[in-house]
Amino acid sequence: METRDISERLRSHDPAVGLRAVGALHRLAEQVEAASVARAREQGWSWEQIGDALGVSRQSAHTKHGK
Repeated sequence: METRDISERLRSHDPAVGLRAVGALHRLAEQVEAASVARAREQGWSWEQIGDALGVSRQSAHTKHGK
């Protein structure tokens, strides 16, 4: 689902359409977060810095994205 499609579907009066769009947004956000965390780690960011940027604890960021 592309961004324009998601935006249009979020305005739908059909809850099923809106909920599918919300799911697509969640998946997109997860992909963007993972890519951004990977870039931050490549650039030497600490887990504390990443957690702060995400608004979560260092441990939470590491648990979710650490390998």
